[in-house]
Amino acid sequence: METKLTMKAARVNRNLSQKESAKIIGVSKDTIGNWERGKSFPSAKYIPKLEKAYGIKYDNIIFLNKNNALSVNNAARHK
Repeated sequence: METKLTMKAARVNRNLSQKESAKIIGVSKDTIGNWERGKSFPSAKYIPKLEKAYGIKYDNIIFLNKNNALSVNNAARHK
């Protein structure tokens, strides 16, 4: 059974800032933040880039809506 992670947890586990993730995936830092907060979701063209950047299959990324919250260890240092 594989671990499921939120977008933010997947990024933090790879020791990436939002800015670094954005550069790798080809979107803005604000877009990464919106995906992590559930304000928007990645389109299909970004799926392979997300999987490669975060080292996790897309099926194992949990998407939260804007009303959900999940705490991630050490996430505050990657704002």
